[in-house]
Amino acid sequence: MLRVPECETIGQCGLPRRSFLQAGALGLGGLTLAELTRLQAAGAVSPRAAGKSVILIWLSGGPGHMETWDPKPLAPAEYRGPLGAIGTNVAGVQFSDLMPEQAQLMDQLAVLRTVNHGTGDHTKGNHWMLTGFEGPAFNAPDNRQQRRPAMGSAVARLRGANQPGMPPYVGVPHLRGGTDNLFHYAAYLGGGWNPFVVNSDPNERDFAVRNLSLAGDLTLERVADRRTLAADLDRLRSTAERDVRELDAHHQAAFDLLTSSQVREAFDISRESESLRDQYGRHTFGQSCLLARRLVEHGVSFVTANCVPWDHHGSPGQYKTEEGARLLIPPLDRAIAALIRDLIDRGLYEKTLVVAMGEFGRTPRMNRNAGRDHWGNTFSVLMGCGGMPMGQVIGRSSPRGEEVVERPLSPQDVAATIYHHLGIDGKSAVFQDALDRPLPLIENGEPIRELVG
Repeated sequence: MLRVPECETIGQCGLPRRSFLQAGALGLGGLTLAELTRLQAAGAVSPRAAGKSVILIWLSGGPGHMETWDPKPLAPAEYRGPLGAIGTNVAGVQFSDLMPEQAQLMDQLAVLRTVNHGTGDHTKGNHWMLTGFEGPAFNAPDNRQQRRPAMGSAVARLRGANQPGMPPYVGVPHLRGGTDNLFHYAAYLGGGWNPFVVNSDPNERDFAVRNLSLAGDLTLERVADRRTLAADLDRLRSTAERDVRELDAHHQAAFDLLTSSQVREAFDISRESESLRDQYGRHTFGQSCLLARRLVEHGVSFVTANCVPWDHHGSPGQYKTEEGARLLIPPLDRAIAALIRDLIDRGLYEKTLVVAMGEFGRTPRMNRNAGRDHWGNTFSVLMGCGGMPMGQVIGRSSPRGEEVVERPLSPQDVAATIYHHLGIDGKSAVFQDALDRPLPLIENGEPIRELVG
């Protein structure tokens, strides 16, 4: 078991969230050799997964399963909703009629239609789907306290980046917005394994990564001088606590990131052709997916592309189901389809797992405001990977989309599958929290057998 200090963010460990480099929080490239050897011996990390990556398309707010990957065209109108269903290129499988692009790629996709955790609480659901574990309730006093590490942070800690010098875990364009969208971070693993957040819109003409720019009138020469000054303090570090030594390494990693031509090239979306950018869609989410592809191609292990908002109740100030669906689903459909095709064309799909999900689904029965409320009893998650058996639907929900009929799947099953793709056995990867409790990344979940064999 690995002992790491509790540290929710770098700022809580003593390093300002935006250091003088403004390079943000980033991992240090994963484990030490001794830690890696120990975890490989325990079966927690497999070297056979080298070079694999994950793109998580995060749909905060909860998309309706019947407006996306589990339509119910034969259900009564108040359940069926305002949209129709279309066939896909896999016989017997239907998608929402707003998803024609993905429908033509169903043979390259897998749909989990029976993921469930039973809660309609945004806060609990966000935490559950991002970490595999139930989170605090919305009205609890600790409702912003992350209890377990996000999958991306665990991957950064255990695997590091696929290429030296790249951040292992990136959030694009930001990790804000949505509803209770709070739990993308490292918790007790330590702030160095929080995501590097782009915090810029890749659809803007003058797109530049804010966290890769120097503050004020700083120059690289001035920054280097500060590093020289820090080197003079080596004799003090010999007696420093581990978290202080770790933070010094974060400064080094931030400097390396700032000055790396490899990193700058990875984020330079202007290198893509105009026609390819058009295929993804000239909007923030489409260009975020294209940037995600560039990042995994250059060696980032885990990218979260944040797409919000999906909380469509129809009440004042919120979208009705049809309004929200027609606004958000066509761009989502186009971007996901372009991403899958692009990964295939570049030979990256075998090693890249694409996952699209939110914290839950929506109520099968429409409410009086022509919207849908929160529903955690069954909902859909999309997965795509050329190295897994695709062209299948896993699980079956009831005719009105209310309950699981066949093959229930838990958030931990989803997380275990993601970890498995990256060569991580979540049950064997155990970390100690601030109370010295040994906590595995996965307690009860299993990799989905239909996908991993």
